Amino acid sequence: MQLTESYLPHKGDTAQRSREMVSHLQRSELFRDYQKAFEETTGLPLEMRPAGTFQAALQDSKHTNPFCSLMASRNKTCAACLSLQRKLEDTATVEPQTLECFAGLQESVVPVRVGETVVAYLHTGQVMGRAPTEKRFTQASRRPEVIKSGVDLADLKTAYLSTRVVVKKQYDSIVRLLAIFAQHLSARSNQLAVQEATAEVPVIAKARAYIAEHMGEELSLVQVARAVNTSEFYFCKLFRKSTGLTFTDYVARVRVEAVKQLLLNPHKRVSEAAYEAGFQSLSQFNRVFRRIAGEAPSAYREKLHGLTTNPSLAHAA
Repeated sequence: MQLTESYLPHKGDTAQRSREMVSHLQRSELFRDYQKAFEETTGLPLEMRPAGTFQAALQDSKHTNPFCSLMASRNKTCAACLSLQRKLEDTATVEPQTLECFAGLQESVVPVRVGETVVAYLHTGQVMGRAPTEKRFTQASRRPEVIKSGVDLADLKTAYLSTRVVVKKQYDSIVRLLAIFAQHLSARSNQLAVQEATAEVPVIAKARAYIAEHMGEELSLVQVARAVNTSEFYFCKLFRKSTGLTFTDYVARVRVEAVKQLLLNPHKRVSEAAYEAGFQSLSQFNRVFRRIAGEAPSAYREKLHGLTTNPSLAHAA
């Protein structure tokens, strides 16, 4: 199959596709199970939010810091909190980042990447690295954010002084756990997106079955639309609405997943796996694999089998 430019998503679709991908990840059993285990083990709140979404953070968990909860109860768009989130996202483009808010509470974000794009952040924190004191509360209470909040200072002080303290070594380990999970989420994002496209109307279910059966052959939107007895226009619109993916992107992701499965065989060459999965152009396959998996197929194969890069392996790929 040679994917044509006419079926590739427009640049304007990128933000929408990213939001759809994050929605897939948030609803996945993988994330929900990890979130529950993380919060029960660490006692810290955890959420995943789309990149560029600035709102009161970590407010839907039973582990939300009482001080932060009180502040958010009166001002859900606290300027200081939004500013901190922007700074975190600006600096956490590759690695996790931790910053302190005006009151001395630490917050951390870990980027979740789909391909080469950061689509979401794992967010935790609302703890201190050293014990809260009345002096530090007095300083914080003089800030405009606190004065304008209208929160009773006695209640706020009690909540502030009860803030949990996590020593740096332990907190760094917690963030490291999130970073490892973010890598796992990134690796699974493509698979999760394909798996999420299962609750669709019969026409789309039939189309997915047809795609799976004919994956190793040339496939076109027109061909599949005819196979399920719909018009090209209607099928294109319905497929995108049902799966959250364009036809071409869906087929590409299915084929990339097939390549990953084939590469579980340590004797399988990357080029062989690509052709068996239905790709007919290696250069185009390399671009698609890198866009979806976030790395070159040869690098993926080497990591999969714990190999080291050398000329013979590069040639074998």
